[in-house]
Amino acid sequence: MENNAHHNAPHPFVGMWVTADGHIRQELRPDGRYDEARGSRKSAYTGRYTVTGSHIDYVDDTGFTATGDVRDGVLYHEHLVLYRENEVPASA
Repeated sequence: MENNAHHNAPHPFVGMWVTADGHIRQELRPDGRYDEARGSRKSAYTGRYTVTGSHIDYVDDTGFTATGDVRDGVLYHEHLVLYRENEVPASA
């Protein structure tokens, strides 16, 4: 029997990404959806995303589109710089 476990593994970009000050928190979920909180506004933006290589295309539920790129473990999303929740550098 073939082991399909690797087909069900989440994409490496899945998880919580945050700005250095923690004000913006973007969760990339394994189901292809994202949820972005801004300050005290939970789910300020929600929608779907697709990944091609290191590039992310976002489509907000309102139809707004945005892009991002992951380089050296950092997510550059439009004008934002986000880090893995547990990897925010002290000097950022």
